[in-house]
Amino acid sequence: MGSTAGPLGRLRRLVTGSIALLAAASLVTACGSGEDGSGGGGGSGAADAKGADDGTKLTMWTRAATRPQSEALVKAYNASHKNKIDLTVIPTDDYQAKVGAAAGSRDLPDLFASDVVFVPNYTSSALFADITERVEALPFAEHLAQSHIKAGTYEGKKYVVPHTLDLSVLFYNKELYRRAELDPEKPPTTLREWDQQARAVDALGGGVNGTFFGGNCGGCGVFTWWPSIWAAGEDVLNKEGTEAQLSSGTAKKVYDTYRGWVKDDIAAPGARDETGTTWTGVFPKGKVGVMPMPSTTLGLMPKDLDLGVAPIPGPDGGKSTFVGGDAVGISATSKSADQAWNFLAWSLGDEAQVDVVAAHKDVVARTDLASNKYSKADPRLVTINELVAHGRTPYALKFGQTFNDPNGPWLTLMRDAVFGDGGSVDKDNEAVSASLAD
Repeated sequence: MGSTAGPLGRLRRLVTGSIALLAAASLVTACGSGEDGSGGGGGSGAADAKGADDGTKLTMWTRAATRPQSEALVKAYNASHKNKIDLTVIPTDDYQAKVGAAAGSRDLPDLFASDVVFVPNYTSSALFADITERVEALPFAEHLAQSHIKAGTYEGKKYVVPHTLDLSVLFYNKELYRRAELDPEKPPTTLREWDQQARAVDALGGGVNGTFFGGNCGGCGVFTWWPSIWAAGEDVLNKEGTEAQLSSGTAKKVYDTYRGWVKDDIAAPGARDETGTTWTGVFPKGKVGVMPMPSTTLGLMPKDLDLGVAPIPGPDGGKSTFVGGDAVGISATSKSADQAWNFLAWSLGDEAQVDVVAAHKDVVARTDLASNKYSKADPRLVTINELVAHGRTPYALKFGQTFNDPNGPWLTLMRDAVFGDGGSVDKDNEAVSASLAD
């Protein structure tokens, strides 16, 4: 199975980052909050939708996972504004510890992005400035990806806006569908149909497989399994993110389907040991019928691969998606909040969303721009963009240790449910809840 140094190293970094965040909370709160609770940078300030563009030099951090999107936005902003942003890209595995240490020494940049599932850790530790009034003053505020806005709302105040969006969607190979005598224009609309279509493609043989998934990857599981539960109208966590609801009848139907794929060899070889490092590299080879993938990989697919895109369905229908990616906010210690907001407001405007984000085949942060001059040229992009309105981003302060940590309880539940007999799901769900409430 290889060395455990990698997973243990990541765990140590997560723990270190969490400790630093806890220590930093009181420091940041004490280091410049005005009477309005705005922090050193002026917080929500006046309800100004544009901010200030006066030649200020700003600093910004982002994690390596979203480097291309962040660099494209910053480059376009710098080329068209007096303000200039100095962007620093930090290795993803080191990001939380870096932010925690900077918060403790009151040395945060003016702007910093975060994997959206970790945003609650930062909002509850007072690392972001309150931008409620600024966000609400935007003429398109109601059209912003609400799953990101909700993840960044703490005690009724808004602290972040969407930065980059990555959705979980089904990719299906139209050529393999034709060979299996399936309609290439009718992807699955229920988990039952997904199962039937995957099995039909798998029956082709000759190295072709029905589906694939990351069976040893907790993050892959939440990203691609949970939408099938949400599509049925159910939750996976309580509102506070302190209790798991991953042993419901619907959840068990999802696990049963995946377990059937393992039992009958419908899944491509390697699913049992896939840790996520090569998970997205299987479908592009053209030998898998239908599987859930990150939307950001669409632009990376081989040009000669005839593929379709569809929402992830529930057992009996419905559709949903895990709205991942990064959210971004102004640090509580920034002394240039008006200028930092100028970038954020611009990044959400029509020009940036269409001519930078959509032009790069990335998901736009606004539902009213789902259909634009770039996405209209590729109906698959419209399908992905429109899914934002049906997606969710889970909220939990203990998300990392519970769901991303390879030694966490969620991965145990996943593996017991799919590679075991599924008999311990109720007990495993209790362990997930204990971790969330710890």
